[in-house]
Amino acid sequence: MSGADMAKPLLGHRSIEGDPSTPPAAGRTIGVLGSGDFARSLAIRLVCSGFKVVVGSRNPKRKASLFPSAAEVTFQADAVKKTDVIFVAVFREHYSTLCDLADVLVGKILVDVSNNTEINHHKESNAEHLASLFPACTVVKGFNVVSAWTLQSGARDGNKQVLICSDNQEAKHTVAEIAQAMGFTPVDMGCMSSAREIENIPLRLLPAWKIPIFLALGLFLCFFTYNLIRQVIHPYIREQKNKLYKIPIEVVNTTLPCVSYVMLSLVYLPGVLAACLQLYYGTKYRRFPDWLDQWLQHRKQIGLLSFFCAALHAVYSLCLPMRRSHRYQLIETAVKQAVEKKMNIWVEEEVWRMEIYISVGIIALGLLSLLAITSLPSIANSLNWREFSFIQSTLGFIALVISTLHTLTYGWSRAFDENQYKFYLPPTYTLTLLVPCTVILAKIVFNLPCIQQRLLRIRRGWEKGRYVKFVLPSATGEYSSGETSSNV
Repeated sequence: MSGADMAKPLLGHRSIEGDPSTPPAAGRTIGVLGSGDFARSLAIRLVCSGFKVVVGSRNPKRKASLFPSAAEVTFQADAVKKTDVIFVAVFREHYSTLCDLADVLVGKILVDVSNNTEINHHKESNAEHLASLFPACTVVKGFNVVSAWTLQSGARDGNKQVLICSDNQEAKHTVAEIAQAMGFTPVDMGCMSSAREIENIPLRLLPAWKIPIFLALGLFLCFFTYNLIRQVIHPYIREQKNKLYKIPIEVVNTTLPCVSYVMLSLVYLPGVLAACLQLYYGTKYRRFPDWLDQWLQHRKQIGLLSFFCAALHAVYSLCLPMRRSHRYQLIETAVKQAVEKKMNIWVEEEVWRMEIYISVGIIALGLLSLLAITSLPSIANSLNWREFSFIQSTLGFIALVISTLHTLTYGWSRAFDENQYKFYLPPTYTLTLLVPCTVILAKIVFNLPCIQQRLLRIRRGWEKGRYVKFVLPSATGEYSSGETSSNV
């Protein structure tokens, strides 16, 4: 790749040099110590943002071709002398190689962009370790949560927050100006003690998803085991029939809607519990229990997992007629019908039940798709609060109601058929109805005028037992004021 090509960002973003909206930091000379992938991407982004870049390398001749032609690649000591702001793009274990530059680094701002391989791998953060090696320098932690791809792709791709921390306010302000000129959003995380937490952020694997994923897996294992007992183990013990072929498709397909349905109800159950606590205590200012607070914060992830299971259920259902076992069963049914000389096995009730069941299921999946799409940050940011609340709250509750109708039409009258109680265990769908029906009934109760008004007043700041001022119109049309207890 030529040097001219290296000077261009991967996605073809234009340089913002000469843009009147560019922060005053643009145009200054920035140093980069290191010649790895991150240093290369950082140099590209800095050049395209209007900065003069000097790259310090131990082998400048060999590394020069990796950087854009607009960037000067020289020895580390020469690069340090030409700038006051230096990005240290080397690993922690290589910090000691910079000790020979201690004299020329005096008074410089060092931006530590490194990360560890494990959370809390060292007793002190990399930035604190760097500051201890160069006490005459000002160290700023930043840009470690931004990937090399993000640096090259520019400011319109993904999350562009740059977390910054340092004990020196002026140094933080300088680095924040540089980040802003590069198209990022600087976030001040405080003093250098925050560096340890900032360095742990890129190492966490889906921290907000851990509890919802374990919840979904737990529900799946429970329902899968229950369905396995009913659909495979029961026929084998009672009738000596081998039904193991049902496990990969049929048992899984029976389990997925149960998980999806219960997970959807768990999205709205914490809101019901929160409303009950507010009504009980008569205030919105009392803190919820930690478990409920965590539950409320994970509703988005729970809802997306519910949609994921529902989508898998739809795909599995479409694949049911493709199974060879299904073809054998069709042929067997046709042969039995011919032997018994039955000309018509049409059952009107079963036909209508399946038609309604499938139609309602499609509607429920469509609403869940809408909820999932509006959960994406790019879509949610385009909606105002009322629109977002209507889709996530009102349409979400409608999706729960329609999912309940989908489940009921599937069951129809099976709950009253004793043949469905295998090992005296009720059909699986009857178990899934417990939590959703509780949520629906609670929502209906909360919408009663007497309860709805009281809950609305609490959420507007009303508190039980607190005296408040009120203003009432008199018979002459004038207003008179007074006081009353707010629990009246």
